[in-house]
Amino acid sequence: MATNAIDQTRRMLSLVTYLRERPGARVADVARAFGITPDELISDLDVLPLCGTSFRGGDLLDIDTDGDRIWWRNPGALGADTAEPLRLAADEATALLVAARAVATLPGLREGDRLALLRATAKLEEAAGEAAGASSRLSVTFESEGGVFADVDRAISERRRLWIRYYSPARDQLSEREIDPIRLVSVGHTYVEAWCRRSEARRTFRLDRVAEIKILDEPSAPPEVELRDLSAGLVQPAAEDPEVVVEVGPGGRWVAEYYPHDSADELPDGGLRITLRTPDPASLRRLALRLGRDGRIVSPQDLTDSARRAAQEALAAYEEDEAEGHVGERPGGAGVAGA
Repeated sequence: MATNAIDQTRRMLSLVTYLRERPGARVADVARAFGITPDELISDLDVLPLCGTSFRGGDLLDIDTDGDRIWWRNPGALGADTAEPLRLAADEATALLVAARAVATLPGLREGDRLALLRATAKLEEAAGEAAGASSRLSVTFESEGGVFADVDRAISERRRLWIRYYSPARDQLSEREIDPIRLVSVGHTYVEAWCRRSEARRTFRLDRVAEIKILDEPSAPPEVELRDLSAGLVQPAAEDPEVVVEVGPGGRWVAEYYPHDSADELPDGGLRITLRTPDPASLRRLALRLGRDGRIVSPQDLTDSARRAAQEALAAYEEDEAEGHVGERPGGAGVAGA
């Protein structure tokens, strides 16, 4: 049965209590009790010694096995009567204080949250002692995404509509639209999932591509939509989306790691033939230009032709600049979709 990180964490927490009460427990008996295989249990036991109240000697769990029985050498490590009070190291206290002060300055932060954060920061400063003085000499400035995040978070909390100017890299243009925000998600980058009033559909917008944002007086009223499970990634192509075939050399194998795909077949030269689906095949022209001589789009034919033209135009622009005396880096797209 497939398991996820949450299930494994719950099992390991239960495993700690179980093993403390059963010194020398047999691997087979413990695995049977938890409904897992002995190999899965051994995998859990490989992780447990990395856990404890701190990384100081004696605070980590000293659990090992000879393959038949499981031994816990220091069960008192988690005991309330023997455990030392948790203390922050100087670098940990400094990092927390710098981060807390930075977050407290975010524009759009709800006042109640700001006051609660400031109270917690004051208590931390008192407990940190000398480390608090060191942290006062450091500061963090958030990039523009921080302000966008705060406005989106506020709009979600207050159920208000947003107006944004948004950059679309696939079209290389800015567009204006009103959106009803649904939730913030973080999958590599931070996004807002929203109901777009312009397209009358659910859309996902990357916060660092929001050029301008305003919280409107209109109430946010997105239609009832089922929230997507994003554990498999933000981009989840549908079966009806157009199919695109890309062939990459050894230097382009990373494409199979970053793009959801239906198949990735090995090629004789060490490359891959990747079949994937996308609702907007034209967006893959930028991938083709990035790959350069490390890959080409095989099908559909119109996308192949479009990518070839884009590569030729990029090369022509480079040669024109070079002829005029401008020095630059030759674009990799010269051989992008060359066949």
